[in-house]
Amino acid sequence: MPLSTSEQVNATAEALVGAFHGAFGNHPGYRPAHAKGTLVTGIFTPTPEAAKLSKAQHFNSPTPITVRFSNSTGIPVIPDTDPNASPRGLGIRFNLGGRKHTDIITHSTPFFPVKTGEDFLAFLGALGANAAYTGESPTPLEKFLGSHPETLAFIQAPKPTTESFVGLSYFGVNAFKFIAADGTVTTVRYQVHPTVGTDVLSEEALKEKSPNFLFEELPGRLAPGPVELKLVAQIAEEGDPTHDATIHWPESRKVVELGTLKLEALEQEPKNSEDQKYIIYDPIPRVDGVEPTDDPLLDMRASIYLISGRERRAAPELQI
Repeated sequence: MPLSTSEQVNATAEALVGAFHGAFGNHPGYRPAHAKGTLVTGIFTPTPEAAKLSKAQHFNSPTPITVRFSNSTGIPVIPDTDPNASPRGLGIRFNLGGRKHTDIITHSTPFFPVKTGEDFLAFLGALGANAAYTGESPTPLEKFLGSHPETLAFIQAPKPTTESFVGLSYFGVNAFKFIAADGTVTTVRYQVHPTVGTDVLSEEALKEKSPNFLFEELPGRLAPGPVELKLVAQIAEEGDPTHDATIHWPESRKVVELGTLKLEALEQEPKNSEDQKYIIYDPIPRVDGVEPTDDPLLDMRASIYLISGRERRAAPELQI
């Protein structure tokens, strides 16, 4: 997993990591965003339809997976009941053998706040300036949102919380190209959907939950046996934008089931924390059969993840 070949992208990524630390505090050994998380192991079994769309190894044979559920923000102890803990994150690592892997990164809303790294940096800057602002309206944040309706849409979008991480739907906002064995190219966005029914919690019900209720629920959920999630692909049609993660494709687009994520066991401590510190999920597939599109966020996110991952690995110990 290399840094971007663009010095500008890497400089912006470095600045964004610093901005996250400024917003949430610097917590060595933890991610600057989605700091609070846990790992679950299992296996992915692809459908025949997946094999038709992509020649990638994990879409053609069962593959071990390492899944990370997480809360938003860079605060390692953020209560699960805090509204800022949503959207929840779901990272999926497909372990292809040896040191080879490919990843999918999703969160529990189809919305994303920005379409470029530069916009994200400006957004975090507006948030920081807003905290110290004592003047009249419009505030720095109001000014930013006034010129960035996509960010306002993300902020205003519903971000439901259910009784379990496995009761949510998750969305990959970036687009990718599937390459079939015959060379056919299909452009997709990922979605992950639950197979278990869990209630959406009202604000009142959420306040009554414990600060770690989602993490406390997982061991009991997995104890009787594996829990399944469905990985699907929303298929783009001609003209659907692939360069802007903030623009949704029409809901009428075809959705194809790619396979089943069977979650089998929660990683135990201290391995869970050690692996979270070490694993760097990669937004770019880097596997034969799946390719990135022209979305500029992919290159930016990959550099952010690598820069912050190197910081995390270098930390002598976890510091909340």
